[in-house]
Amino acid sequence: MESNGNHVQGVPYLSQGHINPMFQFSKKLISKGLKITLAIIIHVAKTMETQIDGPVQIEMISDGHDEGGMMQASSVSTNLEWFKVVGSKSLKQILQTQRSLGNPVRYVVYDLFLPWALDVTKQFNLLGAAFYTQSCVFHSIYYNVQNGVLKTTFSADQVISVLGLPPLDVSNLPSFTSHLGPDPSLLGALLGPYCNTNKANWVLFNIFDKLEVEVVNWTTKAWKVMAIRPTIPSMYLDKRIDVNFGFDMFVSKTASCLSWLNSKKNHYVIYVSFCSISVVKQEQTEEIAWALLEFNFNFLWVCTQLEVLSHPAVRCFATHCGWNSVLETLNIGVPMIGFPQWIDQPTNAKCIKALWKMGIRPKVDETKISGKRQIVSCVREIMKEDKWDAMKKNTISKGGRYDKNIDEFVAKVKEFVA
Repeated sequence: MESNGNHVQGVPYLSQGHINPMFQFSKKLISKGLKITLAIIIHVAKTMETQIDGPVQIEMISDGHDEGGMMQASSVSTNLEWFKVVGSKSLKQILQTQRSLGNPVRYVVYDLFLPWALDVTKQFNLLGAAFYTQSCVFHSIYYNVQNGVLKTTFSADQVISVLGLPPLDVSNLPSFTSHLGPDPSLLGALLGPYCNTNKANWVLFNIFDKLEVEVVNWTTKAWKVMAIRPTIPSMYLDKRIDVNFGFDMFVSKTASCLSWLNSKKNHYVIYVSFCSISVVKQEQTEEIAWALLEFNFNFLWVCTQLEVLSHPAVRCFATHCGWNSVLETLNIGVPMIGFPQWIDQPTNAKCIKALWKMGIRPKVDETKISGKRQIVSCVREIMKEDKWDAMKKNTISKGGRYDKNIDEFVAKVKEFVA
């Protein structure tokens, strides 16, 4: 596929939850006449269960851990440090190779958590857009931490004010902000991306901006922001692009799950799924399981997501509250029971309940575990159909403004001459 100068290089972060949104955005850009190449790290490419095919071209990039990926590194922070050193060299080689083949890249779209990709982009005198795969609210909290507006030490009963949100307590904050979570040292790594974002030509947010109006408006004062609406498969949005959903790093059980769901009554299944890197304690898993066994409802506990969520048998979703899962669920209109673990998930869970009113979160004890009794109470509440059916109609909006934003982005790519 010749680029005719309309070539965009994508550089996603190494996990499935970051690669798939950029892959969906890539398909949107291809439908507008651009050529897209995605740089996938070598280890991930080796372990993909579903191959990315079609017009999205794939190049391999090294993160310095080609055999074992993140598990080969001693920590996530170490992996990010290696990715910066080795990935920078690898990206330079990709850009040089594309130029020598007569398909020069004009624009680099990089995951915001890889700020070094923008440094490489500017060395080649190209345009660069940061691609953000969390909520605008999450961004605003970390931005304010980096700039000293929001502190990272809080008392247990402190009320915290954040633009666009109801009052928060420490349990609602991103885990590393409040020095919670399995690796508090990651706060520095999470703040690192903001070191050069002001140099990006665009900052692309994977959001429905109606959900975060105040924060989106505030963010535009700092960066050149573009809302591109959730980058979930077109099949579940406008049905204008192919139904190739993305890729999986794990063996898919979609067919068997759908076959089982087809045998169940509508709105009678509780779906449970936590992402592959969520750190869910064994005690919490047991409490959820014991709570579910209290009911006559069917439940399904498996990783396959979009096809299951959209099935008419599914009534509610017990989720870790990762941003991709939240957007997919809001789009489909399924109420949620939140079991957030770390990073942005506690804040997302607060928004689901207090701001968007499409779910609830069981209370936790002093060990941060939601007990069986609390979960049972939440299941009873969320299986009441009338309440949630009325709320989901007003949760999100879909429409032409997002297409106009993407058209503007495409026009900038086509106008640019390196």
